[in-house]
Amino acid sequence: MSEQSFTVADGGFYHPNPVSQGFWSPDSVHARVIIGLLAHVIETGHGAPDFMPVRLTADLHAMPRQEPIRVEVRVVKATSRLKVIDAEAWCGEVSVGRATCQLLKVTEAPEGNVWTPPAWTAPHPDTMERGEQPRHGLWEARRVAGRIGGPAPKQMWMKEIRELVAGLPLTPFVRAALASDYASPITHIGDAGVKYINTDVSLYLHRPPLGEWIGFEVIDFGHAGGVGAGACRLHDVTGPVGLVAFAALANQPRRRTRKFEGSDET
Repeated sequence: MSEQSFTVADGGFYHPNPVSQGFWSPDSVHARVIIGLLAHVIETGHGAPDFMPVRLTADLHAMPRQEPIRVEVRVVKATSRLKVIDAEAWCGEVSVGRATCQLLKVTEAPEGNVWTPPAWTAPHPDTMERGEQPRHGLWEARRVAGRIGGPAPKQMWMKEIRELVAGLPLTPFVRAALASDYASPITHIGDAGVKYINTDVSLYLHRPPLGEWIGFEVIDFGHAGGVGAGACRLHDVTGPVGLVAFAALANQPRRRTRKFEGSDET
């Protein structure tokens, strides 16, 4: 990838590049970078070809600053069929996010037919016009259906154009983790723009995404009293790969506390 990476690794720290800037503050780091780093460190230390990372739940509980980031990892459980790994991201002495990842042993599918939803009918992204792109240039996008600020159905292809860590190609898991933060804005954005901060992300995968493109299909959002929750189904160019669910908090700068200065969206 020719674009500047989000971070540079050095001596156990990840130094954010300027392109990692978050949406809510010019001196912040984008939530997708924190989610991606948590996934990267977990996979690097505990991934294996025969273990599938099926769930990554990231809590985004403080706004990360443009400072060196370190990630601490702890093994919660490790058996022949299951691993549960915790990771926590720190900026200085401030914990800015934490994640739990569950990895399951890959075996053979059992006999019998089990219902699954049909694949979406979106055209291949390489056949579509480029169109309007995210204003920060964090990724490349193709709008499939719906108006971004309008009601569902909303469908979008997106492709990463930057390495998370300089010199390291994106793995399918890290690619999906980076992309997962996009589920919140594409789902909840309304006619007044982006008004919610996603405070967590839960990424579920039943197989690794193939290729560079990940498709988002909005399937649910509800909100009341400044609190929201929603979900997107995920696809690659060959079919469904999983889903993303998230919680969100209305952005109210005068009332925000450090506890909820969580994620940032674009």
